[in-house]
Amino acid sequence: MTKTPKLEHSDFSGEFEDNGITVLVDIFRPAGTEDGWSLEVISQQEDVTTWEDTFSTDQEAWEEFLATAERDGIESFLDDDEAVSTH
Repeated sequence: MTKTPKLEHSDFSGEFEDNGITVLVDIFRPAGTEDGWSLEVISQQEDVTTWEDTFSTDQEAWEEFLATAERDGIESFLDDDEAVSTH
């Protein structure tokens, strides 16, 4: 039986709402490490957008999320025929 590693979640993690759409921003890394921070965005329909690369700091991950939401719109995190996100 494989143990799931404990994760450290950033203070930047949490719900984000724009244009009436709410998503959960999750910024995390393995607890007790200096590994890079991972970034995932989860829609209310449980569509998950995961960045392949990690970030040096949790703030860099948060800023990437904000830049993507500003550039592509919050709708880009919804997985439907018109708004498919590839990061």
